[in-house]
Amino acid sequence: MSNSDFTPRESFSSKFGVVAAAAGSAVGLGNIWRFPYVVGENGGGAFLLVYLFFIVAIGMPVMLSEFVIGRKAQRNAIGSFKKLAPKTLWYFVGVIGVAAAFLILAFYSTIAGWTLEYIVKAISDSFAGKDMDEIAALFDTFHTGTFWPLFWQIIFMSVTLVIVIAGVKNGIEKYTKILMPVLVVIIIILCIRSVTLPGASEGLSFIFRPDFSGLTAGSILSALGQAFFSLSLGMGTLITYGSYISKKEKLGTTVVQVTAADTIIAMLAGVAIFPAVFAFGIAPEAGPGLVFITLPNIFQEIAGGYLFALIFFILLAIAALTSSISILEVVVAYLKEELYMTRKAAALFAAIVITIMGVLCTLSSGVMEDVKIFDSTFFELMEFTASDILLPLGGLLIVLFIGWYLGSKKTRREVSNEGSLRARHFPVFMFLVRFVAPFAIALVFLYGLGWLQI
Repeated sequence: MSNSDFTPRESFSSKFGVVAAAAGSAVGLGNIWRFPYVVGENGGGAFLLVYLFFIVAIGMPVMLSEFVIGRKAQRNAIGSFKKLAPKTLWYFVGVIGVAAAFLILAFYSTIAGWTLEYIVKAISDSFAGKDMDEIAALFDTFHTGTFWPLFWQIIFMSVTLVIVIAGVKNGIEKYTKILMPVLVVIIIILCIRSVTLPGASEGLSFIFRPDFSGLTAGSILSALGQAFFSLSLGMGTLITYGSYISKKEKLGTTVVQVTAADTIIAMLAGVAIFPAVFAFGIAPEAGPGLVFITLPNIFQEIAGGYLFALIFFILLAIAALTSSISILEVVVAYLKEELYMTRKAAALFAAIVITIMGVLCTLSSGVMEDVKIFDSTFFELMEFTASDILLPLGGLLIVLFIGWYLGSKKTRREVSNEGSLRARHFPVFMFLVRFVAPFAIALVFLYGLGWLQI
């Protein structure tokens, strides 16, 4: 029996708090760092349309499934399955989520630390007078170093820890209700500046004018994978947050609002970046270096570039923080409810262990770059294990659990708030989680493992 059986369970205090926290979990580096370069690598508008289709057809049903599991059980990611499927092995799905959270936050905090360094570089105007090669060398010198990458990673994890220790209402909800509106304002400011650059229309055409001639089967699976990564599916965050949602809230409406916020911000990131990229003749498929190498070069070429560089890297840091809070909470909720730890002790223990793992990821770009496991650095191994194995596997098992184990009757009762809502979307939802989502997620899983050649 969990200790939550004896103590009042923490919960979000308002509808806006639910949406801000859940959207904050989904909105992260996956939207602002990863999404633009993945769109660039896969041809722009056509990829975007496929991505939006998968968000609706796969992402939203999986998100609703996670919310149903969490709210119905009122437990952490592992405890939820133990309660809903007692004396079965379904709890292993929760184990996958908690394990994914550990690994993701380890390598995620490495990149998040980079955003803090680049805020400092923007303040000190370190990009001024440098060409692309010099900015690339600046990034290479920093991220292959030892002291500063570790310093910023620890600072980032410390901020995350302080917020999570404060609790669900006074920590997670309080700060995401502040951070998410700030994030939206910042990205809109960047969009306005970007679309007013000479030649910006070409970048907008790249995003919003589909050209299906360059779309491949691999691009389609990449779109599904990006949709999955962007919405924070399969890592236990939405099950955990679902357990903090009031029984009075409409889960279907919440899913629509969270998905809309996440998708709009991802698209706004594209609008903020691609017009500037095309205005200065940069290849849209610049890859992961787009944010830390290409954009700093562009910022110094535009009027007000100093200010906009600073604003952009603050945006990245905020996005990273809203996600890291939710990821750490997955582990903390498990330690509190299953191992009977206090919130403070659980948060400290989880943050310390994850930071130690993160140090290995950070150093794998520098002094430990030659240390390989299965021919991969620590960073590469953790990213591959979490993103290509644990997330799709967790998502697959979640929809199978809802569709084939928990079943229509129990799921409908939770979605309809015990029959008080009509839930007209329910038949479509059950069809998707029973048949469409498992097939699509399995394809991404096999493709990510290299077992499916296209």
